[in-house]
Amino acid sequence: MITGSTDGKIMVRRCLVTFKPFRIFLVGIGFFSLCFLMTSLGGQFSAKRLGDSPFTIRTEVLGGVESRGVLRKISDMLEVILKRMDSLSKLDNTSTTDARRLDELTSAINRFQPASLVERIQAIAQNVSNMANRVEQILQNSIVQGRAMRDVTSGQCEVPRDPRFPECPGKVDWMRARWTSDPCYAFYGVDGSDCSFLVYLSEVEWFCPPLAWRNHSSTPTQYVLQPKAPKRQAAFRTDLSVLLDQVGAGKESLSFMKRRIRRLAQQWATAANRLDAKLEQRWRDQKKILVHVGFLTEESGDVFSPKVLKGGPLGEMVQWADILTALHVLGHNLKISMSVKELQGFLGVPPGRGSCPLTGPLPFDLIYTDYHGMQQMKQHMGLSLKKHKCHIRVIDTFGTEPAYNHEEYATLHGYRTNWGYWNLNARQYMTMFPHTPDNSFMGFVSEELNETEKRSIQQNKVNNMAVVYGKEASMWKQGKEGFLQILHRYMEVHGTVYYETQRPPEVPAFVKNHGLLPQHELQQLLRKAKLFIGFGFPYEGPAPLEAIANGCIFLQPKFHPPHSSLNHEFFRGKPTSREVSSQHPYAEQYISRPHVMTVDYNNSLEFDSAIREIMRTKVEPYLPYEYTCEGMLERVHAYIQHQDFCALEPPFMPANLSRQGSAGGSRITGPLFVPLPNSTALGWASNVTAPPAWPPLSSLRLLVSQEGQSCVEACHSDGLVCEPAHFRFINNKEALRRLEVQCEVVDSEINHILPAFSVVRRECGLQREPLLFSCAGYSPKYRRLCPCRDFRHGQVALCRDCL
Repeated sequence: MITGSTDGKIMVRRCLVTFKPFRIFLVGIGFFSLCFLMTSLGGQFSAKRLGDSPFTIRTEVLGGVESRGVLRKISDMLEVILKRMDSLSKLDNTSTTDARRLDELTSAINRFQPASLVERIQAIAQNVSNMANRVEQILQNSIVQGRAMRDVTSGQCEVPRDPRFPECPGKVDWMRARWTSDPCYAFYGVDGSDCSFLVYLSEVEWFCPPLAWRNHSSTPTQYVLQPKAPKRQAAFRTDLSVLLDQVGAGKESLSFMKRRIRRLAQQWATAANRLDAKLEQRWRDQKKILVHVGFLTEESGDVFSPKVLKGGPLGEMVQWADILTALHVLGHNLKISMSVKELQGFLGVPPGRGSCPLTGPLPFDLIYTDYHGMQQMKQHMGLSLKKHKCHIRVIDTFGTEPAYNHEEYATLHGYRTNWGYWNLNARQYMTMFPHTPDNSFMGFVSEELNETEKRSIQQNKVNNMAVVYGKEASMWKQGKEGFLQILHRYMEVHGTVYYETQRPPEVPAFVKNHGLLPQHELQQLLRKAKLFIGFGFPYEGPAPLEAIANGCIFLQPKFHPPHSSLNHEFFRGKPTSREVSSQHPYAEQYISRPHVMTVDYNNSLEFDSAIREIMRTKVEPYLPYEYTCEGMLERVHAYIQHQDFCALEPPFMPANLSRQGSAGGSRITGPLFVPLPNSTALGWASNVTAPPAWPPLSSLRLLVSQEGQSCVEACHSDGLVCEPAHFRFINNKEALRRLEVQCEVVDSEINHILPAFSVVRRECGLQREPLLFSCAGYSPKYRRLCPCRDFRHGQVALCRDCL
């Protein structure tokens, strides 16, 4: 088939060049050109005068007349070949037989090894002549095949209107406009015609029904829904030896993760038994899960492994070790990838396929990875990443807000960063702390103490001992001297700063520096200390929770103004507008006094007062339930069993909902939302049949924010949590009516602050793009409709009925 545009010609030609025969063919042409250049410059390089410079070439040419005749012949043959190549590039693709013929044609290059230059050129010229004749045969054969295809498919490529494939017409329109955007479309035979679009969308992708006239007797390349294998029940595991073998070795980062897994093994076993009893041995589906730790691969640079022994950041490795352990203990079928080669092997991606999509079903139910892993999968899965992305969970330290996640919206409205823009459901991003409920809170664990250990800690606490949170010498530079001198007046100051040969000069002389300590020695130091003091960096690491769990009070700086991607270099480029008011917002908000104190370090009186208060205060070791092994197992279990981003969630339509009536089940015209006792929120009406949803609609609380207030803040002020999964149930006119909002006009738009309304203008807006439902969005001109929910005590990620 002939392409209809210049772009199409270029794309097809580029794809044709990816075939091995054409690569050899072009190498051959390059060799002919080299011979021509050598001969034109004067013959063989070995024929130099003894007295000449090594860079001076003889002007005589052996066999000059004969050589010039041969060169004319080569020139003619090359012109013929280039014309034939140009004709071939206008075809959709070559058949397997034609490709094999080209292999035979080009293999002749390697068989000719004549003794002299003239004989070599003559042999090549004859070979080129033969090749040109055979390329002509291939061209004629392909043209005949193209005509036959057009005859067969004429009138049989109308875009189907099949309710089972509702996205087919839209996908065909997209292909018409952008089929040249990726060379893999041409690789699969897309040539700009509707027939090729439908073949691709039905046999490589799954958006359109199979075409009746296509030969389906051969092995299909399309994604076919295979009969589901019988479900297997997941059983809790307490033996971690298999997991330790899977993690592998060879890097200090992996050794660190394995040491952590071993150290917490008994706590994981105890937690598994507790959760098993809590779930009353209910059925849990065993999932096939791939974990690809992208940031530790050599392809991403693996900048973390060399820093493990030098005081570098360990937060990500702590979290990944705990994720691996939780998935293993929950009883799932786990595969672990630490390299692109392993990733390709597990996914079944043939090496060298570039970005062309997988053509079979994904061999895993879930894939846990990070942003580095997403880039690697895009490179090696290509277009199939679009098809399989609902299975992916992205471990994301700082979070990704919907406005940054939606690629087109982010690009148009200034939210585009180096991260984000993957067009996922925002809940597929899983964070270290519950930064924003738009994402799912994954977390990690801190070591839990038994009652005997807690009593021992309280008895052995040194009231005037402080440990500084800062393992790298750079964290001690400039601006720290003032408050450290105040601290030194009251307390003995200890540090754990890494050094190789001599004490870092940045650390004051009065600080007792222990150097970088192994984890168990650091635990012992924290069990003696009264105070764990932060310098403002690193942000939101695991160490403060470990210190609080060992009976320390955590003192941290307050930020004026709050740090964000708008005013601070560290957050610049991160896909979030979140404002960080202190070094560890989770500790400030969810733990607070007396275990956590947040003060202005620039105010010496306030800092001095805080130190004296800390010395008077007695605290017990404290660890939030959600950071225990049991809390993490509970949370991850709920996500795996209930979060399904592959299931279609159509916009909620109140008119299509049946309401239970009293007489014979007839429909009644009651409200969807009703006032709740002792609350300003509205709840889901008990007489309305709730559609399937998780979290369940019984947890829904509908509130209205103030102007300039996000739904995160509005829900929190009422003791609730914003729940993005419930946005689709409140994104309608009935919710506006029940809230008594006065709307002169109701528009449906694409904006991350919707649904919302303007009191002054009496304008109301509903959300048209589900990926932009955002708890974090706010506007000084609009009040937002906020879907809040309750939550379990000590487990903010889950509602009371979510387990």
